[in-house]
Amino acid sequence: MRFLEFSSRNRKEILRDPINLAFGIGFPLVLLFLLSAIQANIPVNIFEIEKLSPGIAVFGLSFISLFSGTLIAKDRSTSFLMRLFTSPLSASDFILGYAVPLLPMAIVQSVICFIAASFFGLSLNVNVVVAIIVLIPAAVLFIAIGLLAGSIFNDKQVGGICGALLTNLSAWLSGTWFDLELVGGTFKKIANALPFVHAVDATKAAVAGDYSKIFPDLWWVIGYATIIMIIAIIVFRKKMKSDKV
Repeated sequence: MRFLEFSSRNRKEILRDPINLAFGIGFPLVLLFLLSAIQANIPVNIFEIEKLSPGIAVFGLSFISLFSGTLIAKDRSTSFLMRLFTSPLSASDFILGYAVPLLPMAIVQSVICFIAASFFGLSLNVNVVVAIIVLIPAAVLFIAIGLLAGSIFNDKQVGGICGALLTNLSAWLSGTWFDLELVGGTFKKIANALPFVHAVDATKAAVAGDYSKIFPDLWWVIGYATIIMIIAIIVFRKKMKSDKV
């Protein structure tokens, strides 16, 4: 439990940046409102709220990568992290210290997304609670991606990778905006090899109450999250050793 004090410091650092927090929560909600308004004015079901809200919830979590990556990259660029390297904290303690404060933020973000979706017809029932639980591995996945990027790149590079590249990848390759069957081919194969579409499909199954279809997709997300988190710890440990030399 050595990482808890460090985790508390990181939580305060995150809360000191309310503009980015508001953008990370607000932008997905704007898209939810916009696409729901479009659906209300067209005769075919393209953006059904039961399918749209899980996709928007996963898309919103992609902004968590930007927070985690920027936080660790900024600490690496200052003497703060160098001083902490003399403490008894291990690489896993550091990574947990960065990750733990972001997890409640991700859960709150998902809750807000589904509450907003209820104004467009989504039923707030036990299925939504299950969906929020299903989203936790996806949140860990995006946190891990940010921590890995922040352990390698500086804060400006993290902004480009996690803020632009990752958010677009998670949006286009998750089936949030359109059914991947409509494209098919190599595009669909690439999307199915990545965790984003599986996170959306698992959440859709939870919202629909079709629990038997959750875990085939959720295992993909859990697997990716575990592997990337382990890689982040290994990379950070190497950075610790090189910076101490």
